[in-house]
Amino acid sequence: MSAVVKRSLTIAGHRTSISLEEPFWRLLQSEARAQGLSVAAIVETIDRARRDTNLSSAIRIHLVTGLMAKGMITGSAAEPD
Repeated sequence: MSAVVKRSLTIAGHRTSISLEEPFWRLLQSEARAQGLSVAAIVETIDRARRDTNLSSAIRIHLVTGLMAKGMITGSAAEPD
């Protein structure tokens, strides 16, 4: 199990705290580096696109969806029996 880590960011001009497990923080940092953006810029994009979910969940979904799109993971393990 990975501990949840809380970090503060400024998005859309406002400070906010986000709680994510450390592997998700590493994925988020990797995505930011790959796109030449800051973590806050990636999170702001995710925040603008989310609907009826909290920001931490939206970030996790964004990251997992990105890995699935790259073929790095499949959804079959998460599908119900």
